[in-house]
Amino acid sequence: MNTTVATPQSETGAFFAILRRDLYVTWSELPIFLAQVILQPLFVLFVFGKLLGSLGYTRSVYASLLFPGMLALTVIITSMQTLAFPLVVEFGWTKEIEDRLLAPLRLGLVAAEKIVFAALRGVIAAALMIPVGILVLGSIPWRWSALPLFLGVLILAALLGAGLGLVLGTLVPPNQINAVLSLVFTPLLFTGCSQYPWPSLARLHWFQIITAGNPITYASEGLRAALVPSVPHIRPWISLTILVAALALLIAIGIGGFYRRAVD
Repeated sequence: MNTTVATPQSETGAFFAILRRDLYVTWSELPIFLAQVILQPLFVLFVFGKLLGSLGYTRSVYASLLFPGMLALTVIITSMQTLAFPLVVEFGWTKEIEDRLLAPLRLGLVAAEKIVFAALRGVIAAALMIPVGILVLGSIPWRWSALPLFLGVLILAALLGAGLGLVLGTLVPPNQINAVLSLVFTPLLFTGCSQYPWPSLARLHWFQIITAGNPITYASEGLRAALVPSVPHIRPWISLTILVAALALLIAIGIGGFYRRAVD
């Protein structure tokens, strides 16, 4: 653990130096990053948004409500995966985390840099989904007047995914991370209202309650409120409030876990 006395100036410089390094590594591995980010959402949009509609199994409006949900899912999963598995590797096998702990940064700022980096990758993934959506669907729902709400939900979703990744990366043993990620990913995928609006589950009240416990639900609903307000959705202020609360909880748990692993 770093015992160097750091000044605010040195901490700021070290923080952005590490962040630039991580972003440079992402740029150098751009083809792999693009494949990880685009492949699954592309096929989901194609099959559920394009193919089934062309075959007459879904209505044309379904593609419009599917896109915001896939956007939310992409940003959260990308942020989570960016942080969870690499952090487990750094703490468990490569010990690369020790190099970062020697930087003139407090432990909390080392964890914060990882959160910011993971969130930035999530936002980049969301930006890439816009041309992918246009390419696959022909057009995507968009409202410039709702841009502040769109950006607010998107940033909170990216940070939320990073917070979840920090929790998993610090609390899950290295030999169990693959199994845990598989167990976490499937419920997140199908109970986050990415493929359907939350109010439409009123006739399946038990499942509506389950989906209400998934924070991705509020990212999906928040983006639907911004892009397709004509579709029934959770009120934006509710989505934003729950996203902030879930983010605060995950960050608190994740930072606590990071401190324990770093000290050990």
